[in-house]
Amino acid sequence: MAGYSPCQSDSTTIAISNNDSVFCPTWYDMFTNIPGNCLDYCKITFATNKIPLYAGVAVLTSGLILTDDKTWQASKKFYTSSGRVKAWSDFFVDIGDGSSQFGLAGVFGLYGLITSDKVALRTASQITQTVLASGAVVQILKHITGRQSPFLATRPGGRWDFFPNQIQYLKHVPAYDAFPSGHLTTTLATVIVVAENYPNVKWIKPVGYTLSGLLAISMVNTGIHWYSDYPLAVVLGYTFGMLAAHPEGIPDYLLGKVGNQIQISPSIVNNGFGFGLYYSLN
Repeated sequence: MAGYSPCQSDSTTIAISNNDSVFCPTWYDMFTNIPGNCLDYCKITFATNKIPLYAGVAVLTSGLILTDDKTWQASKKFYTSSGRVKAWSDFFVDIGDGSSQFGLAGVFGLYGLITSDKVALRTASQITQTVLASGAVVQILKHITGRQSPFLATRPGGRWDFFPNQIQYLKHVPAYDAFPSGHLTTTLATVIVVAENYPNVKWIKPVGYTLSGLLAISMVNTGIHWYSDYPLAVVLGYTFGMLAAHPEGIPDYLLGKVGNQIQISPSIVNNGFGFGLYYSLN
């Protein structure tokens, strides 16, 4: 996005073709910025103007929980009955496991080093930062909620074991780590970072959001996640991606001060229940 604020004293200011000054992080910012991102996320989350958003996420999650077992059974049947669906589902699950995000950061970083492309270097740094920061928060939430994954659920919709025994958690991770989805959180955060660094490349968002959606469907097909694991993951991924991509400060639209909005809404399509993600730029 054009118009980054000048670099801090320990960073480098670079000029681009439109003579704007852009933020260029130091090599260690990807690690030292993580605590600040987590604190900023708390500021955003617990702001009073975010009550409607998180109330909506709670209502949507609750609604999806009621249908989780039915959607999982239908997805499992679809997955096991088609070799093509199984192959594609397994492929998309693999691209969301974290290694792909770090691999993409490595590609941007290597390209930036070879070509002296500061935007690519910044993108690499911010991808690493957002994956680590959002992943840390997701892990905290997983260790609190203790929800079973579909493929080994002992009851419809999976058991919730809040504040589970951490030794048992480490011994049987899939029995406790379904909620929220770390795969979707980090994948969406990565898409946001890349899109914000290359705003003139118009295909990044539609392609990135499509891949994120296919990833989400695939993880239900394979029994890793329930659909109700996703609404909070979408908010986490979007917020952490924006925080990493805007080191000059929390964007006003994350604080609800201007018209950019992200909304999650329930939808009913073909007698099925799901959710929609809407992004508006006024």
